[in-house]
Amino acid sequence: MCGIVGYVGSKNAAPIIVDGLRKLEYRGYDSAGIAIHDGKSIEIVRTLGKLVKLSDALEKRTLLGSTGIGHTRWATHGRPSEINAHPHSAGPIAVVHNGIIENHVAVRQELEGQGVKFLSDTDTEIVAHLIQRELVQGAPNLFEATRRSLLRVVGAYAIAVVSRDEPGVIVAARNGSPLVVGVGEDEMLCGSDIPALLAHTRQMLFLEDGDVVELKAKGYRIETVAGEKVERKVKRIDWSAVQAEKSGFKHFMLKEIHEQPDCIEATLRGRIDLAGGDVYAAEIGVTPELARGLRRIYFVACGTSHHAAMAGRYWVEKLARVPAVVDLASEVRYRDPVFFADDLVVAISQSGETVDTLFAVKAARAAGAKVLAISNVVDSAIPRLADGALYTHAGPEIGVASTKCFTAQLAALLMLSVYLGRRRETLSKERAQEVLQALWETPSHMRDVLGDADYMHVIAKKLTHAKDVLFLGRGLGFPIALEGALKLKEISYAHAEGYAAGEMKHGPIALIDDQMPIIVVAPHDELFEKTASNVQEVLARGGKVIMMSDAAGIASFPGRTLATIRLPDCDPFVAPILYAVPLQLLAYYTAVHKGTDVDQPRNLAKSVTVE
Repeated sequence: MCGIVGYVGSKNAAPIIVDGLRKLEYRGYDSAGIAIHDGKSIEIVRTLGKLVKLSDALEKRTLLGSTGIGHTRWATHGRPSEINAHPHSAGPIAVVHNGIIENHVAVRQELEGQGVKFLSDTDTEIVAHLIQRELVQGAPNLFEATRRSLLRVVGAYAIAVVSRDEPGVIVAARNGSPLVVGVGEDEMLCGSDIPALLAHTRQMLFLEDGDVVELKAKGYRIETVAGEKVERKVKRIDWSAVQAEKSGFKHFMLKEIHEQPDCIEATLRGRIDLAGGDVYAAEIGVTPELARGLRRIYFVACGTSHHAAMAGRYWVEKLARVPAVVDLASEVRYRDPVFFADDLVVAISQSGETVDTLFAVKAARAAGAKVLAISNVVDSAIPRLADGALYTHAGPEIGVASTKCFTAQLAALLMLSVYLGRRRETLSKERAQEVLQALWETPSHMRDVLGDADYMHVIAKKLTHAKDVLFLGRGLGFPIALEGALKLKEISYAHAEGYAAGEMKHGPIALIDDQMPIIVVAPHDELFEKTASNVQEVLARGGKVIMMSDAAGIASFPGRTLATIRLPDCDPFVAPILYAVPLQLLAYYTAVHKGTDVDQPRNLAKSVTVE
């Protein structure tokens, strides 16, 4: 959702904050704003539109001061406008906020009854007025006023607050929305995500729900909203700041697509025993006894992570012979699902902060189930709540449409399936060796596919004017078809649907005509003949087929296609990881041809931390 950056130290805060916001613009780009304390007063600048508008405004209006907060917004309450842009202020207070305050209507009515005049339509403004009221009523300082005010707030939030009357102080807090503190030398920072802070420090501490922190140049203190003092361990983050830059690529998304071989290698490194046909996964918290006694695997995830979970279900059932279900976390949260104490709930979230997945994890824990988190962000909320964590090592992903984190999740899920299969004695050492060897070779195959990126560019031209695109696949090809359709929708705004090929005759075949491209994910596996039969039905109705397969599949398919995409030969179990790459490239180049905003597609944000 929205992005927050705060700085207090000895340097000029404005350029540091704007630079941090630039690294968070994937979280929201409806408006942006900044508040700088110059030692005597606070000056606020807010603009409608992307961050460049704020940068342009600051070139005409120099802000000098060593303390400040900034914000880039994805609208939740209140339309995108200058008056709804953050920071919001009340008296000496300025505040920025990410999240949704669920009781804001009641609090607003209460404050209006006391004579408070609101200037915006946002829920955030009530926080500024609550803090001001606490100060008027005798709170000794900004920290205490903020803590007391948050006792009145219900919902998800990450906030950063400054006061005209307390130069050199930022107070920040989180509950259900991410907030990271950067510990520097004679300076402190806070931000919604790690990349915003990496240029200044690698020493990070991760606030937990209910934490309130006071930041000063020389240090910090943390209490809970209830007033209890707490300590949070500072951790070193090994990401380099350059990982969050484009490295010569036109877009972050294209850079991240090309980073995938390295990301898979990093995710596998130190975890695979090829000779023994096994996986080292001590950190995941699944003991051999737990693995053997599992009733089922229950996957919860949203969006792209949900597609990864669908592949995970296939793998754990095939390799570990344990029943598995896949559920959308947004549905789990309100359906009152049945969890058992001998379930393993696998929660998949790139950010580790996805609000629906977080609440699904809480429900599972309350029912006594074991929880394993698969995430890309160390010590984020979901891994902290889980019994164990299997981290991907994809590095920061800036493009809103997930690419490298998706394939890294697939690699992690396949490793988990092998690990469980070996513990449950349903997977032989020899077959495990074959699967792990194929997984180990996948980065090399991915580099071969990326070498054909120009060919994807050519094929994408055939999709540029398509109003509808159908993606088909069977077995492990089905979740990849869903993911391919999602990528095309996300960044090119074309209507696209993913279907299991066997379901085509149950409805989607009615849509097929000579104007519709159909992209088929069809590795030459045990289901290839079935998929090929479905494709023949498409061709008979004039559909324009783009066939993705390996050499054997392309050679044995007799139909005439609009185009073929030849993938390297590989074990069918690793095909999803490989076949995702050309679909990402097709979506990317289609969006480029159409001139859409690839890295920041309309209406989307990178991390969904509010409902």
